[in-house]
Amino acid sequence: MGHILTVIRHRRAVRKNCFCAGIPWRGLVHDLSKYSPTELIPGIRYYQGNRSPNERERELFGYSKAWLHHKGRNRHHFEYWNDVNMQTHRYEPVRMPTVFAVEMFCDRVGASKVYRGKEYTDADPLNYFLRGNARAKMHPDTADDLERRLRLLAEKGEKTAFAQIRAEVKKAKREEKEARRAKKLKGSPEK
Repeated sequence: MGHILTVIRHRRAVRKNCFCAGIPWRGLVHDLSKYSPTELIPGIRYYQGNRSPNERERELFGYSKAWLHHKGRNRHHFEYWNDVNMQTHRYEPVRMPTVFAVEMFCDRVGASKVYRGKEYTDADPLNYFLRGNARAKMHPDTADDLERRLRLLAEKGEKTAFAQIRAEVKKAKREEKEARRAKKLKGSPEK
């Protein structure tokens, strides 16, 4: 029961963050795969309360089947964004689209709030990022964007951070719409 309550609290925190960031749909569909049997059963079985059940599953078997399932279905995880570089013929990280990079920010803040509880501060998500090795596995632009947003949160607080992020999301949506329009015009036959 502890795992299910943690998932519910986490999704609620992320949903709130996504609404504040201007990406409400991403908040509504965030982490729905955690209710699939592939993720839910190990989550319940390996639940410990102070860390992800995936870590325990990984300790026991050398990998986490639940994590492999999760990261392959949830575009807010930087691990999802790896593809073959046509020049090197190797899998390499690619830059995350803004909407998913912002959802990743919301996810990290939500997870910090759930796991830190009353001890949470706005610096916790940044400190977790700086302590880990995620930067080395991300596209450099994605890592820079995430760190910039986390620093803004740590230094200026949620109100300022989410206001700036909403502006970034609006700008990215506008640019995407203009790019689609230009592509459509380029592909249309001449009269």
